[in-house]
Amino acid sequence: MSNSSAAGATVLAAHEISKQVSSPEGSLTILADVSFAVQSGESVAVVGPSGAGKSTLLALLAGLDLPTSGHVVLDKANLSELDEDGRARMRAENVGFVFQSFHLVPSLNALENVMLPLELAGHEDARAASREVIDKVGLGERWSHYPAQLSGGEKQRVAIARAFATEPAVLFADEPTGNLDSRTGANIMQLMFDLNRGFSTTLILVTHDQALADRCERVLSLDAGRLVSDTRAAA
Repeated sequence: MSNSSAAGATVLAAHEISKQVSSPEGSLTILADVSFAVQSGESVAVVGPSGAGKSTLLALLAGLDLPTSGHVVLDKANLSELDEDGRARMRAENVGFVFQSFHLVPSLNALENVMLPLELAGHEDARAASREVIDKVGLGERWSHYPAQLSGGEKQRVAIARAFATEPAVLFADEPTGNLDSRTGANIMQLMFDLNRGFSTTLILVTHDQALADRCERVLSLDAGRLVSDTRAAA
């Protein structure tokens, strides 16, 4: 388990990262010179209009993509210096993901979906550890159900349990309540904040929901690929 970073230590840092892609009109800048550092255990919202570069930023921070210039340091490793296998290993050991569209494996039941990252990591007792997390997200009675038998809120609970099962140092969530009604979404976010505190996991959350962003300790605002503000909640 990798969430042993001391509280207050820097777990993730972006150093002047930029991302350009080629388009028929020429080079297109999606992110430009974005820099910030995140401390272990922080909850951080990333906000901004559509097309501001939020999901691209998340992909770069998680090592799913590499910046055109600048670099990201995750748990003291420069992701740009690692090959694809090295970055995949880094994600497996340090990172969890929760997406708007759940990304559950339809042929696996809820418990098996949660067990998957633990089994890939060679966990000695993936089943027992997964049952514990399934109980924490309130699905103890539904563990044997398949995704098609679960509501949207239940699917997202399974996705959250899977993300937290490996006790990652950093959890990335991309619009995690986007496909849920407001009440279910509020319950899901309460669960994520509870687990964020319970596991001391750093939470990086992309959201359009201002009320949700306001619950985070810190808000990064992007506009047209630039970091235009970095505000902390009043103590």
